[in-house]
Formats: sequence, structure tokens, C-alpha cells
Amino acid sequence: MNSVLIVAEMSANHLNDFNIAKKTIEQIHYTGADAVKVQTYKPSSLSLEVDNEFFSVKKDGPWKGLRPWDLYASAAMPYEWHFELKEYAESLGLTFFSSPFDLDAIDFLESIQIPIYKIASFEINDIPLIKKAASTQKPIIISTGVATESDIEKAIKTCHDVGNNDITILKCTSEYPAEISAANLKTITDMQNRFKVKVGVSDHTMGFIVPVVAVTLGATVVEKHFTLDRSLGGPDAFFSMEPHEFKEMVDKIRQVEMSLGRVTYDIQEKDLRRRRSLFAIRDIMKGEIFSLENIKSLRPCVGLEPILLPKVLSCRASVDIPKGQPITIDLLSVTEI
Repeated sequence: MNSVLIVAEMSANHLNDFNIAKKTIEQIHYTGADAVKVQTYKPSSLSLEVDNEFFSVKKDGPWKGLRPWDLYASAAMPYEWHFELKEYAESLGLTFFSSPFDLDAIDFLESIQIPIYKIASFEINDIPLIKKAASTQKPIIISTGVATESDIEKAIKTCHDVGNNDITILKCTSEYPAEISAANLKTITDMQNRFKVKVGVSDHTMGFIVPVVAVTLGATVVEKHFTLDRSLGGPDAFFSMEPHEFKEMVDKIRQVEMSLGRVTYDIQEKDLRRRRSLFAIRDIMKGEIFSLENIKSLRPCVGLEPILLPKVLSCRASVDIPKGQPITIDLLSVTEI
């Protein structure tokens, strides 16, 4: 069983086409990922259809020129797709789960038995949302891209208060795309020590360097946006991974997992023999005193350990010893050293 859960985020890359959504899941399976994540919301879950200073056209950023309402309307996955896509993903051996963006979305996701809940970065301070998701007693994954230390503590406490201890927090940089220099992956180790929960990464950089490094630091979840083809367009396509890129990332992560292995100090017998031991470096006559002129530490380890050299130097040879012979206890004038 893989220790790192690799999640392909479909987000808006379904392009409001059910067949594209299904094909995307098929390709996620091809990459070797463990799970596909979607987002469950309606425009009203995130915004209002008004033109005041808070909800008007965005003047900068990757979605410049769009009203939030219109952006979310174009990006939302229809609720009626969820169950069929979940069944299809599960038929391929994938876990299918979602990020809910309001309380009604959780009710809906419960009705189709979603196994995991992900709280997006910008919802970190929506404690009622976190509480309801955690109250299902299903695993909770929480992104921290725009979270303070206090925000993270409150979110974790909210889960604990309802008896849910299966919590993973994700180190995240909420820029689209994000610069590698902004990843600050050393924070993963600090998060593990500070918050005493599982830690992963939700990555928006281009490429796989950040996820691979995160796994070496102990990340248990890796989440990346996934698209069939960036040239298809869509709100999230420009920073999403294509199938061949995602597969390369998965392969690299699995290699890292293998290389990390387990904590062990076991050495095979054949490896012990590759070390050093004491040898005669010239012919030694019976009764001759051992010295640095007639014995030496060499490979392989078939005679006495080099640590015994000072004691051996006080002994005499009990028999004639030819050059190249390992020095063993039976060749000494004493029975123990």
C-alpha cells in the first residue's frame, strides 16, 4: 500500500462537458494517482450576482475581467454528475471525494457517501463548514494557503471538538501558478511538530519538484490540478498538469517512497564480510611476536576485528602463518583476548 495519497484535482477542468469529466478520470487512473477530487458548489455558495465593490469584475490576477459569480458559474461541476462520476472513478480503483463550499454541499455529498472531505484554503476560517464536515467522522483534509497559525489551530480544534482526529493539513501557496521560491517546504516539518497531525502539500507550481521534495519531508498527501490538455482552456488549465506530466510526478513520488523505505540498521551477512579484519602481510613463524610489520587491517572481514589489533600485538603466533592468512584466535598463543 502506498503511504502517500496522490490526489488529482479536477476543479474546473471538466469544462462543463460530462464526457471530458469522465475522460479526465480515465486519464487520472492511467497516471497511477490514488484519488480524484472535485469541487462541489453553486455560484451562490461563493458569491452574489451583484455589481458592487465586493462582487464586481476582477481587475487583476489570473481571472481578470470576470465577475466572481460568472467565474463560478462557468467552473462549477453540476451536482447531477457527481454520483455517476464517483461510481466510474471507484470502478477504476480511484477514491472520489470533494471540497464542499457551503453546508448544503455537505448534505448533498453525504447523500452520495463521499469518503473524504477537503476544506479549501480560502474556507479555512469558515468554522461552521469545517465543523459540519468533521462531524461526519470522515477524514478531513484542510489546505492552509491563506491561514495563520491561529487559523490552523482553530480548524484542528474544531475537528477535535466533534471527535474527529483523522486530520491532514496541507502546506499550500495560494498563487496560480505559484513560484517554487514561495513553496517554503521546510514549514512541513514545523507543521508536523507544531500541530501533531498529518501534513501534506497542495501544490500550484509548474512541474513536480515541490511535491517530490515534500514527500522527502514526510508529506502524506500530494494534491495537484489535472487537465486533459492545457490548450483546451478553462479557468484552471494554465497551471494544471497534463496526463504525461502527472504520471511522471507519480512515478517520481513512488521512487521516493521506495528510497525512503523504513528505519533499519540491519546488515546482511554478505555485507559484514565486505568490511576489514586482520591479515598476515608476510610469512610469520611460530613463536614470532605479532607486529605492525607482519599483520595489517585489510578487506574482507574473515578474521579478527581491527579493534583487537592492540591486544593481538602482545601475542605470539601459535603456528606458522603464511602471508595472506586471516588472523584468527586459534593462531594466537592465548585462547582469548
